[in-house]
Amino acid sequence: MTGGPTKRRRLGDCVTFLSGGTPSKSTAAYWSGDIPWVSCKDMKTNRIFDAEDHVSEEGLANGTRLVAEGTVLIVVRGMILAREFPVAVAMRKVTFNQDLKALNCSPILDDRFLFYWLKAKTYDILGLVDEAAHGTKRLQTDRLQNLEIEIPPVSVQRDITSILSAYDDLIENNARRIGMLEQMARMIYREWFVNFRFPGHEKITMTGSESGILPVGWQVKRFTEISEVLSGGTPKTSVPEFWNGDIPFFGPTDSPTGFFVTQTEKSITRLGLSRCNSRLYPVETVFITARGTVGKVAMPAEDMAMNQSCYALRGRSGLSQLFLFMLTKEYAEELKKKAHGAVFDTITIETFSKLSVVRPADPLPQQFEAIVRPLFALMLVLQRGISHLRESRDLLLPKLLSGEIGVGHFEAEAGVVAHGV
Repeated sequence: MTGGPTKRRRLGDCVTFLSGGTPSKSTAAYWSGDIPWVSCKDMKTNRIFDAEDHVSEEGLANGTRLVAEGTVLIVVRGMILAREFPVAVAMRKVTFNQDLKALNCSPILDDRFLFYWLKAKTYDILGLVDEAAHGTKRLQTDRLQNLEIEIPPVSVQRDITSILSAYDDLIENNARRIGMLEQMARMIYREWFVNFRFPGHEKITMTGSESGILPVGWQVKRFTEISEVLSGGTPKTSVPEFWNGDIPFFGPTDSPTGFFVTQTEKSITRLGLSRCNSRLYPVETVFITARGTVGKVAMPAEDMAMNQSCYALRGRSGLSQLFLFMLTKEYAEELKKKAHGAVFDTITIETFSKLSVVRPADPLPQQFEAIVRPLFALMLVLQRGISHLRESRDLLLPKLLSGEIGVGHFEAEAGVVAHGV
C-alpha cells in the first residue's frame, strides 16, 4: 500500500456500536410512517435502500434509533449466524431493530472500508458466535470490539473501496435490470390471464364459472390436475460421503429475491442423491417452499436436488413450465393462507389438491411462453453475471485489504486501457 503507514487498532477504539429497538407493535401510529425499519430479513443485500417495515416519527421517538446514510449495519442475534454474518451499508437514513447493531466510525476509518473489512473477516467473526440461554445465536459486542483491524490512511481506504464498489455498482445495475424484466413478465401474465386481454380476446365469448366470468374454453381445475407435486428429501447428515458434492441442494434458506436459484448453501454427492427421496430436478422445474418459510417460488438455474421442506412442480400434459411458474407465483398468497401446522406453517399436497386454479385454453400458455422466454433467458444471463461479479469481488477483497494487490495495479491497468496500449 502507499500513502502512509498502516495502523493496527482495536475495533472498539475506532468504532462505536449503536443498539436499535422495536417500537410497540400494538401502537398502530408507530408503524404508519415512511422511515425504513431494518431487521434481519432486510439484510440480504450489501446495500440497504429500503426495508420491508416502516415506522413514523412517533415510532422513531418510542423504541428505535435513526442512523445516517452510509452507516454499516450488522446482524448480532438470530439463527442466521449459524451459517453467515450479514453486513450491509445503509444507503439512506434508517432505523433498525435490536437484532442488529449500527457501527459509527471515527474519522480515521471510512465507513465503506469498514464494511468490506467486515465482509473479509466473515469466517473469523462467525467463530465468535455463541448462544444465548434460549439457544439463539448471538455475537457479543465485547468480542467484536476486541478484534484487531489494520487501518491504512483514509485516502488509501477510499481508493480500495472505490475499486470494490465498482463491482457492487455493476451487481446493483444487473439486479435493477432483472427487476425490470421480472416486472414485465408479471405484467404480461396478469394482462393475459387475470385481465383477459390476451391476443384475440375480442373474438372470445365470456361465460360463467365457479371462479367467476371466464373466456369460453377456459377451465377451473384443482392445482394437482394441472401439475405434478413432487417431494424432496435429505441424505443423512452424519454420512460425509453424501455431502459437499457437485449437486446443488435447494432448501428454503436458498430462496432468491428474484425468479432463479443460481446457488445454494449446501451440495450433495451422487451417492447422497441415491440415498434420499429427492430427484435431480431439471432446469425450469418450479420450486415452492412449503414449511416454515412458506410460498417462496423460484426455478433452478441448473439441475438441483431439493430437501423435504419444499415441493417441485412439473406441468401435466405438456403445460408450459414458464406459465406454471407465473401461475404458481400468482396463487402463492392463497397457498400461504391455506398453510397450517402445529409448530410451523406447512403446505401439504392436500393443500394443492384443494386449491382451484384457472387453466386457460391451449395454445395460450404456449404462446405466453414464446413471448416471455427471451425475458427469462436474459434474466438468467444477468443473474449469472451477478454471481461471477461477486466471486471476482470476493477473491479480490482480501488481497486488496492485505496489500497483496496494490491500488496502483488497477491505476496502471486503467492507464493502459485509456491509451489503447
